[in-house]
Amino acid sequence: MDIRELLKKDSEKELLRFVAVGSVDDGKSTLIGRLLYESKAVYEDELAAVSKASEGRSAAGEEIDLAFITDGLKLEREQGITIDVAYRYFATPRRKFIIADTPGHELYTRNMVTGASTADLALLLVDARNGIVTQTRRHTFIASLLRISHLLVAVNKMDLVEYREEVFEAIRKELIEFSAKLRIPDIVCIPVSALKGDNVVEPSPRMPWYKGATVLNHLETLNIASDRNLVDMRFPVQCVVRAQDSFRGYLGTVASGIIRPGDEVVVLPRGLRTRVRSVFDGDGELKEAFPPLAVGVTLEDELDVARGDVLARVGNVPSVDRTIETMIVWMAEEPLREGDTFLVKHRNTTVSATLTSLRYRIDVNTLHRREANELALNEIGRCLLTLSREITYDTYARNRSCGSFIIIDRVTNDTTGAGIILEMVSTEGEETAGRRGESEATAVKAAPVSVTVWITGDGRPERARLAESLERLLLEKKVECYVLSAPASSAEEEAGESAERVLRTARAAAALNRAGFTAICTDAFPSEETRREAERITGRDRFFEVRLRSAASPRESAREILNELEERGFFIPGGPS
Repeated sequence: MDIRELLKKDSEKELLRFVAVGSVDDGKSTLIGRLLYESKAVYEDELAAVSKASEGRSAAGEEIDLAFITDGLKLEREQGITIDVAYRYFATPRRKFIIADTPGHELYTRNMVTGASTADLALLLVDARNGIVTQTRRHTFIASLLRISHLLVAVNKMDLVEYREEVFEAIRKELIEFSAKLRIPDIVCIPVSALKGDNVVEPSPRMPWYKGATVLNHLETLNIASDRNLVDMRFPVQCVVRAQDSFRGYLGTVASGIIRPGDEVVVLPRGLRTRVRSVFDGDGELKEAFPPLAVGVTLEDELDVARGDVLARVGNVPSVDRTIETMIVWMAEEPLREGDTFLVKHRNTTVSATLTSLRYRIDVNTLHRREANELALNEIGRCLLTLSREITYDTYARNRSCGSFIIIDRVTNDTTGAGIILEMVSTEGEETAGRRGESEATAVKAAPVSVTVWITGDGRPERARLAESLERLLLEKKVECYVLSAPASSAEEEAGESAERVLRTARAAAALNRAGFTAICTDAFPSEETRREAERITGRDRFFEVRLRSAASPRESAREILNELEERGFFIPGGPS
């Protein structure tokens, strides 16, 4: 076969990323070393170096300690443990693989999260002698939290329990029962001995009772194509290129979905609409692009598109907000506390953020929620963050690529945490209500702490005066509020206000509501369709439209609005006027 054909064939192989996790001394590095060794993925000079390093250290007294293939740090080889994440690449005739060998000790949980963040599969090792331990539960929970769809459980060191089937079955049953509380749709258990090679690459004659696939066979045949999100088109812009006066291209990596020339798209967060003129890469134009291709895009219209903006298909758009509900794994020695400020890096955007509320901490042993006033190193908790400006995102459950972020220390520039974005809960009351009865939850949800008051009707000056009067009344009652209005540039704009501007105002109002502010808006709706969309953005339970009545004074109208809000159950401190 010609070398070009060989390289082309190799490039077309499907790539599987997987992370190896487990407790200390469960044999992760040995299992990966066995996979690399028996798949002929270790070069001769590397093998010679590992063989030399193994002299007098091999646990089995053999010529080579396979764990040293991935444990390359001096401290790792001296202590016989994994400390840092080791990435290795290998390929078989069927598939290409990238392995992340992660530490097993609780102290290095943050390293495990790093290695698992991009994985399609988690390879979880369990020592057959010890069974399910705390770290097993911790790693299983993190795999579920990170939405890894496939869990391959290798019950290792079967040679030390005489290859007994009942030992394997007891561990498998316990893990399945624990995982039933989590969201892992595909779990497969395989009994192995990484040291002896049983069921790693070749079936073991010492365990005739096991009829399933070997570890390598499962990795080669696993279907991961259906795991990719090809529905929600998201193209985060990384760079804008002006090669010549007539060319403006936007470069980035397709995060999800499929983008094609001719697609009608919206540029977020601005909400500008256009169509895709072309999609291209280094070899020329493409008919379509999908994850994880790095491509360029040109648009039919000359728009103000910058790094951090996101292209999405019209009718299927992500959220735009500056308040996000998150689950955070804390990775710094100094605890995370309410009120702390830091940087959040989300895709190609970096913004300042404040921890507004630490809702609870997760006990990984029981999966129960615990009250907490701080997150210590390696702890996991649900947090509400307020950002300095809006970001465009999906929830992690819907889109792993667009629903994750990292936390960066503002002073040291160290990565101090990693997080995923969850469905927003409007208030602490609603979160609590979810754990109460149905009737009580309904009562709590009927009384949000903030609302969007949208003043409509003829006459922008009159609407502005009413907004000012209402703002004064709310401030007198200690209600935090904010007026959102923009002066019209002409009589034509006053008569038919821009739908784009109105929807931007609606998104700003929703962000204020979620941060605990009442928003007062004065833009007129250019159409009923725009009004319905604004109501959808802010939320029907928070949207309160007021039609301006010219006969009443602004102060009187403001009092009527306040009274009606209280009658409808909105929480206004101070009681009815």
